[in-house]
Amino acid sequence: MIRALFLVLALVAAAPAVAVQPDEMLPDPALESRARELSTRIRCLVCQNQSIDDSNADLARDLRILVRERLTAGASDQQVLDYLTARYGPFVLLEPPRTKSTWLLWYGPFVLLAIGAAGIAVAGAVRARRRAEPEPLSAEERSRLEALLSDEAAEADDTHEGRR
Repeated sequence: MIRALFLVLALVAAAPAVAVQPDEMLPDPALESRARELSTRIRCLVCQNQSIDDSNADLARDLRILVRERLTAGASDQQVLDYLTARYGPFVLLEPPRTKSTWLLWYGPFVLLAIGAAGIAVAGAVRARRRAEPEPLSAEERSRLEALLSDEAAEADDTHEGRR
């Protein structure tokens, strides 16, 4: 029983999400192919993280039909995208255009990554420099060291004299 349930769940999960209904499809295979390709580039305004090709929302269906109508009327792919962008704004595109207003969206992550890498490199260089250059001794530490060294030197002299 559990195996059958897992099998059904696996088959459902593996099935492609196809929202395009047979009554929406165009008879011309070339136009239908263009419509499907365009539909994968247009965002469902209801679902927002799906293309209209994958969405079952009523608005997505309306947009799929609109795309097919524009293509049938002779519009190019770019003209269809321009029409939808003029009507719904650039958010309708799954891949936002590269304009001055979207530079931060496109290039911001790379800038942050570069800043982070530079910060790590600087921190590593500072840490390496601190390891290479020990801190100077304080006056108290220096006097204790000199006392220890003079005691050691005196003991060494005593040892040498005793061997002679």
